[in-house]
Formats: sequence, structure tokens, C-alpha cells
Amino acid sequence: MTRERVGSNSPSSMARWIWIGLGGGFGTLVRYAISLWAPRAFGATFPGGTLVVNVVGSFLIGTIMHVGLTTTMISPTTRLALTTGVMGGLTTYSTYNYETIRLVQQGTWGIAALNVALSFFGCLLAGFAGLALGRAISGG
Repeated sequence: MTRERVGSNSPSSMARWIWIGLGGGFGTLVRYAISLWAPRAFGATFPGGTLVVNVVGSFLIGTIMHVGLTTTMISPTTRLALTTGVMGGLTTYSTYNYETIRLVQQGTWGIAALNVALSFFGCLLAGFAGLALGRAISGG
């Protein structure tokens, strides 16, 4: 299989762009829904919505990438739509960064540190769990 050039006008390339864009829109809508739900679930003091989307996204991208790269269960276009598109729209480092800075500016250093620790270790553990699920699904 040959690699397609970025910006190629071939039908498969255009379809990938469309699927990635649709996936990104879907992931963004899910992130927005979680941002509305999270303050009710966790309270408004802690940025729980961003933590949830980043941990869930880390888990899902680990699973999707492993299954997509080691089996034929997920096509390359679907893998890109799910990872670059949906997970790209769902997860957000920039919001995590901004919320952590705001916590520091407000003098809530403990909550800021908790956010950093939970985000780092939660995403790392979720990524490993996603890979483990991917291995279980793919048999390898």
C-alpha cells in the first residue's frame, strides 16, 4: 500500500479528512456534555470534566491504537477517525493546563497539585489499561 500525500485529492484521502472532521466534531460534543455534567458530579472546585475526558481518552486511544495496529478489526481510516478525530476532539491538554494555572493563581495549590497528579498518573494508568484491553481484544 502506498502512502497518500497530505492534501491529496484522491477519494480515499478526502474521505479520511471528512471522517476525521466528523469524529472531531463528535468528540468535541461529548467533551462539552461532560463539562456540563462534571460540576454537578464532582463540584465546581475541581476540574473533574477535563480529568474525565483525558483519562477516558487515554484509555480509549490505547485500546484503539493497539487493536488498529495489530489486527484488521479497525481499518486505517477508522483508526484515524477515532484517534485523531474523536479522541482529538474529546481530550484536551490546553484546558487542563489553563485550569491548573487558574488554580495556582487562586492560591489553591493543593487542588492544583492534585489535578496534576491525578491527570498524569490517571492518564498513564488508563493508557496502560487501554493497551491491555487492546491486547485482550486482539489476542496479542
